[in-house]
Amino acid sequence: MKNLIITATLVVGSLCTSSVRAQDHIRQQSCQTSTVQHQIDSLKRYYSSHGFSLMREASMQMESQYEMPIIVPLTQGEWYSFVYVGNPESKLHEVRMYDYMEKMVIYRKNLKKDVSANVINFTYEPASSEYHIIKPVQVHNKQKDLCGYVMLFKRTDKRTATTGK
Repeated sequence: MKNLIITATLVVGSLCTSSVRAQDHIRQQSCQTSTVQHQIDSLKRYYSSHGFSLMREASMQMESQYEMPIIVPLTQGEWYSFVYVGNPESKLHEVRMYDYMEKMVIYRKNLKKDVSANVINFTYEPASSEYHIIKPVQVHNKQKDLCGYVMLFKRTDKRTATTGK
């Protein structure tokens, strides 16, 4: 009987600990992109007409002043274009990209006064096939919960991409 009580206590304790740990995890949630949907659609058309194919896209709930890490596998020798679209009213937008060894390989920063400040895009050809971490962040003075949108394109038509036709 004593062993049964000890076993039951351990099982209940481990279940309670597991549920507490599960609450510590960040769960990515989508959000409403209607205010920037025209920019998203325009960027998709632009990249498609320049030889890029959309590989991944997602809206993401962000919190002002906090980075939202995105992990992507990239292949050596391939050209990629990453696009981030944030809240147009945010005063700052930044994107940092790190390679597998946690070395920063890309850094972009836009302030609200810049034209299309809420859009950051860059192309990148990885030196080796490995996972990269992309960390967008936006800062808004009056709003805590923000929406961001990310797209990852891969160059599939090298002829069109190099000539611009």
